[in-house]
Amino acid sequence: MALPTQAPTPETPEPLQVARLPRRLGALLYDGILLFALLLLATALLIIPYDLLAARPYPQGEWLYRTLFQAYLLAVIICFLVYFWTHGGQTLGMSAWRLRLVRDDGGRLSARDALRRLAWAAVSLAPLGLGLWWCLFDREHLAWHDRCSRTRLVVVPRGG
Repeated sequence: MALPTQAPTPETPEPLQVARLPRRLGALLYDGILLFALLLLATALLIIPYDLLAARPYPQGEWLYRTLFQAYLLAVIICFLVYFWTHGGQTLGMSAWRLRLVRDDGGRLSARDALRRLAWAAVSLAPLGLGLWWCLFDREHLAWHDRCSRTRLVVVPRGG
């Protein structure tokens, strides 16, 4: 005879389910589109004033300008992700797919946690996304960057 299951109470909340790969990819696609638009805006904010105020044409071939511009765009991406991960644990794409980023202990991420996760995500995604695909084989459905940064992407219950 099966024992009746007890409904979760505020004292014993239901454990959050770790996000599976399709949901992760959906949120990644949404956030990729949003980041593309944000990078277009960041580029326009830099190039339009330069074109209006500069006495010489846009310096396309200068390696220093190109390097600084790439660093600027990378900073935009980092600031976007760190801000949203530390303020509510969700980007817009994660919110649409009902995902939240938490530490292993269930707490909110600090800026240091978010930067650690971002660094490990870059390493995890570099070899053709192998670190992300790993969650298909992991017993707890965690990607490399989840394990290394001691964070996890969890599914937010409906109405939660």
